[in-house]
Amino acid sequence: MKRLCTPAWIVRHVLTVVLVVGFLALGWWQISRALAGNTLSWAYAFEWPIFAGFLIFLWVREARYTLRGGPDPTAEPDPPTDRPTTPGVRRPVRSARPRPAAAQAGEDPALAEYNNYLAWLNANPDARPADYPGSAGSRKD
Repeated sequence: MKRLCTPAWIVRHVLTVVLVVGFLALGWWQISRALAGNTLSWAYAFEWPIFAGFLIFLWVREARYTLRGGPDPTAEPDPPTDRPTTPGVRRPVRSARPRPAAAQAGEDPALAEYNNYLAWLNANPDARPADYPGSAGSRKD
């Protein structure tokens, strides 16, 4: 429970109470206007309490999430591990342009090129489509 007594949570508790009371007061005000003959106020009379209920729902959800888990802000951090980290930048894939498959009689050249592209992707699973030697981005004209 001490996780809900931090300064940030105290501000959230106070803000939640102030907003819920304000939303309910606005709903009551709209009911009094609706009873006086303003028909549009009937929609607002139901809308403000819905806002208050949604705010309570969010407050309960966040409190449960905080109590359920997550790191304790007052706890000491874990010691660093000796695992090597993966680099943030990928190395470019170096590969030769695949040899064109033997075109069969009557085969579409665009289809043959697409099949070569798919074969290259299968042979280079870590590659991006822009790494393909036949792509417009990798041509050296």
